[in-house]
Amino acid sequence: MAKLMSTPIETVVIGFGLAGRVFHAPFVSAVPGLRLNGIVQRKGDKASKAYPEARILRSVEEALADNTVQLVVVGTPNETHFALAKQALEAGKHVVIDKPFASTSDEARELITLAARKNVILAPFHNRRWDGDFLTVRKLLAEQAVGRLVTFESHFDRFRPLPREGTWKESSNPANGLLMDLAPHLVDQVLALFGTPEAITASVRKDRDNTDIEDAFDITLHYPRLLAMCRSSMIAADASPRFLLHGTRGSYKKFGLDPQEPTLLSGAQVPPIGMGDWLSEDKAHWGTLTIAPDPAQPATLTRTTIETEPGDYRNFYASVRDAINGTAPLAVPTEEGYRVIKLLELARESSAQGRTIPANF
Repeated sequence: MAKLMSTPIETVVIGFGLAGRVFHAPFVSAVPGLRLNGIVQRKGDKASKAYPEARILRSVEEALADNTVQLVVVGTPNETHFALAKQALEAGKHVVIDKPFASTSDEARELITLAARKNVILAPFHNRRWDGDFLTVRKLLAEQAVGRLVTFESHFDRFRPLPREGTWKESSNPANGLLMDLAPHLVDQVLALFGTPEAITASVRKDRDNTDIEDAFDITLHYPRLLAMCRSSMIAADASPRFLLHGTRGSYKKFGLDPQEPTLLSGAQVPPIGMGDWLSEDKAHWGTLTIAPDPAQPATLTRTTIETEPGDYRNFYASVRDAINGTAPLAVPTEEGYRVIKLLELARESSAQGRTIPANF
């Protein structure tokens, strides 16, 4: 671990819905070198009950006017990300933005330019690079466990056949919907593994009988001799594999989602780094590697259960801390936040045109 500065980075989380409550405040609190200074919650007392040591602020302006606050985390509804991040950057704060990084690639570029001008860190919250299953896939690919990878398939499915009432996530703003909710995770993971694709083919659609949002997508990213497919649906009662890899030596199949989110929703506490492990997956959900030891005898296969690497979202915030302290670069470079949003725009364009289009940046 990088050497820590003696004074912790004073951090404020804006918003205490699912994002602030589950994905940000617990992990900010668990990373040495960061201090959860405050939480912006416009009304209610959930934040004060969960974090009695943190200040509860009733406005963003109150947080940004405080010169002791160095890092601001934007964990609010999607359509507010750009305006709040811009406001925080203009106040000279380092900023973490929950996904989506912005609603458009033009907004993303404007934020990146502003952060550079202000000489502050701007971090896209692509925390699922620290999902245990993704870390396992990355390890298997590094080991060439399936040989030369030919197809990579990533699913993140749900079963919500009826729209939920009273949530901004079901409103028709183009910043909402599955393309802006789950696709940023899946596309970012592909970019982290394989880099920028040559082309993109996508179907972005509304599959439910009654919906105001895009509730399904299939995105294929084209690479030389490799297809990487990202898929999600809100009407998947029987989920597909989370990951399915096919290569010249065999395949890897993994069901189930990373356990960090449901563990936090159940009320578990995240231990500080160095004070306990976080978080191993139950053996029942480990994936299977199926290979042909002798390619000349493809019918003779061996199947091995592969232990899932421990997932750990704390490492995202440890990276932000180190970048602010100048001891290491961001693990998720700011530019990759832009690339994800640009690819999601291209996905909509491909879907509307019904064709494969170049992945031009």
